[in-house]
Amino acid sequence: MDSDIVWRHIDNERAWLADLLESLPQEGWQQPSLCEGWTVRDVGAHLTFAHARVHNLLSPAVRAGFRYDAVVKDTALRNPMTYEEIIATLRGFVGSRRRVAFITELEPLIDILVHIQDICRPLGIDHPMPPDAAAAAADRVLSTPRPYGDGSSRTACA
Repeated sequence: MDSDIVWRHIDNERAWLADLLESLPQEGWQQPSLCEGWTVRDVGAHLTFAHARVHNLLSPAVRAGFRYDAVVKDTALRNPMTYEEIIATLRGFVGSRRRVAFITELEPLIDILVHIQDICRPLGIDHPMPPDAAAAAADRVLSTPRPYGDGSSRTACA
């Protein structure tokens, strides 16, 4: 998939999610997500790390013993952002092509597509993935080697 199309999908999904989160009552933010032990708020907070710089992830990495899943969980659960800040940050990402170092634009696409489902399904909200974006994301996941074993210990929310 062309890079411009990938980023257009990322932008559309981020804007859609920001609108959804803005529409939720406070108790909606506290609902469990599909990520075990994570609320809707935690998943939203996790998505704000899409622009994190490597040096901002160093402290959480040390705290987590450099275990990927633990770093992801730590950064989401310790994120002090308010609901309004999470929404504003997601909206602020729209139009930006910045991403965490060492990844392609397909990883942010995977992240937003999967985490929208992590939020929507428990809330009973149907949000179909754009078929071409879902296909590109699935191809990337299936073609990416797992440097940390067979993946059986990874959570769905990493």
